[in-house]
Amino acid sequence: MAEKKIELTEIDPVDILGVNNKILDRLAFYYPKLKVVSRGNIITLKGEHKDMSSFEKKINELINKRAKKRSLNLDDVDQLFEGIDYTTPAAGALNTLEMTADGLQGAVLDTSKSDIIVYGNDGKVVRARTKNQKKLVDSYYKHDLVFAIGPAGTGKTYTAIALAVRALKNREVKRLILTRPAVEAGERLGFLPGDLKDKLDPYLQPLYDALMDMIPPQKLKSYMEDGTIQIAPLAYMRGRTLESAFVILDEAQNTSLVQLKMFLTRMGNNAKFIVTGDATQIDLPNKQDSGLARGMELLKNVKGIGIINFTKEDIVRHPLVSKIVKVFEGIE
Repeated sequence: MAEKKIELTEIDPVDILGVNNKILDRLAFYYPKLKVVSRGNIITLKGEHKDMSSFEKKINELINKRAKKRSLNLDDVDQLFEGIDYTTPAAGALNTLEMTADGLQGAVLDTSKSDIIVYGNDGKVVRARTKNQKKLVDSYYKHDLVFAIGPAGTGKTYTAIALAVRALKNREVKRLILTRPAVEAGERLGFLPGDLKDKLDPYLQPLYDALMDMIPPQKLKSYMEDGTIQIAPLAYMRGRTLESAFVILDEAQNTSLVQLKMFLTRMGNNAKFIVTGDATQIDLPNKQDSGLARGMELLKNVKGIGIINFTKEDIVRHPLVSKIVKVFEGIE
């Protein structure tokens, strides 16, 4: 394993690495095979030569970018991996030296051994926090289709969206598509004013909420305008072939077996599908119309499909949510 030192000269390291190395940590996230140590104005890298060279180039780009604005933020790092290039380093700002000696002391971020899924806005760390959330992450890497089923508050949808955002940032897929059936949760909302988007947004708001935690607002707006991220009701999936896409079907307990089959058969090449649902929260007029349980039973022995069953022990919302779920389980 090779080692390289990057020395920041004629510039305050905090201007490039961020307070408490927040900017550096975000950059290191994109290089899971590198070990990154920061000490003063020295960054020490351990890993493959190609990764270290790429990392050094990104530091150069950050230095040049910092010269053009008052301060750097986490979105500036993300933009380095989205085709925006600032390749000319500020003169005298950076020295590098190939090393073979073993490490310096300091905080090491080795994301290859971390449960971190993605870094959200303002440095928020999104990670798998429970046993079944970690199983969902593992199953995603092993299967192209995963069912994540369980009660409210277990983080199944949030974890799935985090995996989707990570896949998009890492260019593993070209599109992120989130869908759910437009079924009212026990209420009759009646006429909703506005255009089609305005009418559908109330049903899709939980998906927007998760995305807004993980993608800067302007970037999210851009992604949605150019179709990189699409949020649509399930009926809009009919007839489509979804290739090179990460697709999440949320609230799948409110689909019929025919609708579920329609959705699953949209899968194209290089696609990842995650289906989330909660069998205890069926909002269909006739609960027997839900096709989720029947669909999972039909598919349980098909190779390439993962099934994760979340329980109330996975609930990560307010502590009262777990108690509420337990009480209501007793009367159903």
